[in-house]
Order: sequence, then structure tokens, then C-alpha cells
Amino acid sequence: MFDTTRISRRFVLGTVAALGLLAATPAQNSAWAQDSIKIGLVAALSGQSAKSGEAITRGLMIAIDEVNAKGGVLGKKLELIRRDDESNPGKGLIAARELVQREKVAVLFGGLDTPVSMAIVPYINAEKVPFMGVWAAGTPITRNGAAENYAFRVSAVDEIVDQALVDYAVAKYKSKTPGMILINNAWGESNEAGLKKALAGSSMKYAGIEKFNDADVDVVPQLTRLKAAGADTLFMVGNVAPSSIVVKSLDRMGWDVPIVSHWGPAGGRFNELAGASAPKVHFIQTFTFSGKLSPKGEQVFAALKKKFPEIKTTADVTPAVGIANAYDGLHLTALAIAKAGTTEGAKVRQGFHAIDKYDGLIKSYFKPFSSDNQDALGPKDYIFTRFVGPEILPLTN
Repeated sequence: MFDTTRISRRFVLGTVAALGLLAATPAQNSAWAQDSIKIGLVAALSGQSAKSGEAITRGLMIAIDEVNAKGGVLGKKLELIRRDDESNPGKGLIAARELVQREKVAVLFGGLDTPVSMAIVPYINAEKVPFMGVWAAGTPITRNGAAENYAFRVSAVDEIVDQALVDYAVAKYKSKTPGMILINNAWGESNEAGLKKALAGSSMKYAGIEKFNDADVDVVPQLTRLKAAGADTLFMVGNVAPSSIVVKSLDRMGWDVPIVSHWGPAGGRFNELAGASAPKVHFIQTFTFSGKLSPKGEQVFAALKKKFPEIKTTADVTPAVGIANAYDGLHLTALAIAKAGTTEGAKVRQGFHAIDKYDGLIKSYFKPFSSDNQDALGPKDYIFTRFVGPEILPLTN
């Protein structure tokens, strides 16, 4: 007579295992169990800011090619897996969860939008998966108060950018009573706090603060209030489409006021959307391919032309900031994984802190990350630029 209890148990266990429902060992669940080391990217790959996602992708791909050509990291090749956040925080968080839980990415890269990155950061801190920001500049992304902070960044930081905007407005335009026109979201709030702090530190008063939304098609009322309040310069914070609406609204008013902007206009087709007045906007960047390039710049530019045949001149490499930040961010990530000796998140986090130096595209990094500061770029790494046709060219600061 058969032991039906044993048969039933074997049948159930076999069926569960076949369905992949048995609890896997930690090694099976980890990124280390994979044939490659997966790098995730959540960024705007469609819409008005799609150029930002394209630039980040290109920077990552060039850097990954270089790392893989030298044998990869820990004997494994790097593999890029992307998801489109459509500049939507909810969709970005869903994409991050999919990349972490299903794809088992070792490190997650973020894109242009501060609200998206701010939605993702609490999740990655809870999951202990390192996050590398290469565009979104919101101060709280890396300075988030977590006891164990997994958010790192090779990008601008609002609080530092805002001081640079104030210094530039004073030096360039002799500004005394600037006004603020800020996007109505977490990024705008981050810069409102930063600009207030920077202006107070410079003993300057502001004419007023106005907000606008992504969907606005006209901001003449807000700008009219700033003009009436005596604004002699405008600090602008917004991505491509809303920033172009500000410029068009100024044109309709006939108000020729200097605009000193965060780097939002660089993320897409601002020169087309803003029209003839696009060059009036002076905005901050961390890198440009225009002008005399360093040997590393020449190397990366040559690799870009080879991999992407549509790139013929430096005018075609835009927005350069996305490419450069992502390129350096990926190489620093590879160094962190190598230092860790594993893809386990907690150890990779320590690996970032253990990086001694790296000669990058933007600059030479020396101990770029610590437990007190997980932003690799500082105030000396910013330049001011403007659009001339489709090209972003540096200005004399």
C-alpha cells in the first residue's frame, strides 16, 4: 500500500518548485546570482523631456562599453535595463520596483525629474539598493535624513545651484531685486528654499515668488505681478515645456528682463519651443562638449560618434550634461561594486565611500563620497550656458 501522505507532499513540493514559488536562497535572489550585473535606469524616455533620457542612456552605454571591454566588474559584464517614467512620480516608483524586484538590478540610476527621484528614494533606502542620481537636482534627494542613505549623485544640487544663480545675477546683471518664477512641484519648493537662503546670505530682497504648472499655456498674470513688484532679473526653475511658456509669455508682454535659470531648459527641445528668445535664457550646467576638450572629452566624443552615427559635431551632443553626468556616474558605480567585491547593496554603499580617486569626464574626483556627503559635484563644477541654435554653448561666468 502506498504512503499517500508522502506522495501528496512530494507532489505539492514538486508543483510549487516548478512554479518558482519556493523561497529562494539569498544568493539566488541577489543580483550576484545573475550572469551579468544589471544596471537599472528610470528616466523620461518619452515626451518633451525625452532628450534627457536619451542623453543619460548614451552616457551610460559608452561607459558600460568601456567597462565591459576591460572584462566587466568582478568578472561579469554590465547590462543596462531601462524604464520610462514619463516624468510621472507614480510611474517612476512602479518602474523602480519592477527593476529592483523582478530584474534584480544592482544599482538604480535616476533621470531628469526631481519629483520622480524623491518618490523613489524612500523605496531604495528601504530595499537597500544604491541609487545614482545623474540629473535631478532636488537637495532632499541625497540629503534625505535616512539613517542609512543609499542615494548618491553626480549632478547639481539645488542648494548649491541657487547660490550660483544669485552670484551670477549680481555679477552679470547687477541684480538688486530679483523675482522667482518656479515650477509648482517638489523641485520648485527645493529651489524656493535654496534661493531664499542664498539671497538672505547676500543681504538681498526678492521682488516676489510666482508658481506655474506643467500644463500652463500662459503665465502672463504671474509675470505681470513680478514686473509690477520691480523684479530686475528672473530666477527660473522649470523643465523644457513650462520654461518655454515663460519665455513666450515674456515676449507677449514685451518685457525684456534677464532670465537666470536652473538647467531645466537643457533637457529637451527648448530652443525650438521657446523660439527666437531662447538664447536670452542663461542656465547652469556641469559640462559642455563645446570648446577645447580634455583628452577624456575627446575620447568620449569619439566613442559617441562611433556608436551613434547621427552625431557628427559637438552641436549634436546635447544635452551634454546628461551624457557627462551619467558617464562619470557609471564609472564611479563600477568602482564601488569592485570595492565591495559583491553586488550586495549594503556593501556597494560602503564601496562608494571607499572610492579614492577617478579621473572622469567632468573632473578628477578625489574621495567623491562620504557618509556626510553623497554628492560628488560641488560649486566649482558649474558653468553657465545658453542655446545658440540647437547647440548649448558656454558663457563667460
